[in-house]
Amino acid sequence: MSDPLTLGRLTATAAQASPDLLAAPVLAALTAFDGRDGVFVAPIDPELADTAAFCAAYDVAPEASANCVVVTGKRAGEQRWAAAVVLATSRADVNGVIRRRMDVRKVSFAAMADAVEITGMQFGGITPIGLPAGWPILIDAAVAAAGPVVIGSGIRGSKIVVDGAALAALPGAEVVDGLATPV
Repeated sequence: MSDPLTLGRLTATAAQASPDLLAAPVLAALTAFDGRDGVFVAPIDPELADTAAFCAAYDVAPEASANCVVVTGKRAGEQRWAAAVVLATSRADVNGVIRRRMDVRKVSFAAMADAVEITGMQFGGITPIGLPAGWPILIDAAVAAAGPVVIGSGIRGSKIVVDGAALAALPGAEVVDGLATPV
């Protein structure tokens, strides 16, 4: 097992050694993920899972925190789903880059109930690791270049720490320049 990893006041240990800190789909995906040895997890207060509260409480810079958002749109009556991973200091270009990548006329953020049901993850903890097979996972180039980033773990009671570049190895992942714009 790897040594603990510290980011701000967050101390993370090898994710595989703490299956209770991961949602079931995340744990299942990690077993098949080549980069699993570089995935760490840390328990957090579930009340502090939202990005701004988390960063303030655990002294993690927003530039080292990434959000995974679930988006949906239709094309020829077919519902399409995707995920976008962007730094907390930016906003996903939903109506531009993401809409074109999904090849839909209109894209929107998935309703909370739908996102939770389809991913098997808790809202506020959705992560690109363990998303349904076949989903495009669009990763902003800034995330891939950020070094260690904090992302959801599938539950609100923990966070994953992983090198942003490692996310590009996830099934369906694509690093996209200009996926997000700074806020």
